[in-house]
Amino acid sequence: MKKFVLTGMLLSGIVFSGMAQGKQANDPKAKTILDGVSAKFKTLKSVTANFVLKVEGANNSVTESKKGTVSMKGPKYKVSMEGQEIISDNKTSWTYAKDVNEVTINNVDQSSGAITPAKLFTNFYDKDFLYRLNPETTEKGKVLENIEMTPTDKSKNIFKVIVSVDKKAQNIAKMKVFEKNGNHYTYEITNFTPNAPVTDATFIFDAKKYPGVEVVDLR
Repeated sequence: MKKFVLTGMLLSGIVFSGMAQGKQANDPKAKTILDGVSAKFKTLKSVTANFVLKVEGANNSVTESKKGTVSMKGPKYKVSMEGQEIISDNKTSWTYAKDVNEVTINNVDQSSGAITPAKLFTNFYDKDFLYRLNPETTEKGKVLENIEMTPTDKSKNIFKVIVSVDKKAQNIAKMKVFEKNGNHYTYEITNFTPNAPVTDATFIFDAKKYPGVEVVDLR
């Protein structure tokens, strides 16, 4: 899988910095649902979730499917997928590529409009999106409340995101991202473990565990 799929979409690609003029009113029903997810997440000390990332082309055929795990503790996070890891302690971020045994280090830009895994469960939506509630659907025995979000900055490559919330559990169950070029990216949460035992060391890249790793420090 190309590196941009994970790093560009999940962590820094859903960037809608800058606000459009004359912003319209958002759907209050959608806001109530999103606020509920945000409020619940704030009560948790940590979270570990398994997910499946599906990459679809313009003809809706699945071109790639990968499994991954994300751990979160406050603003800190670690994303692990086959051949790649992304780690952040909210000050420094590390992106590790197994195929070349290389880690790239950056400072975390606190002013960035990027949606990190932790931000996905907070009220990021109030600043850079218009959103509305779509009809409910039922998938795998779960009733999903589907919220369609569009960026206020229309110059971005992503023109729509659909966030599906498990109505009973009040957790995000799925997120589908639509690009102007016709590509779709679907992140489906397959398992969600609240208050999982996660130490702070999880969110720091330990080079000793990666013998011979090449370090590219861009700080």
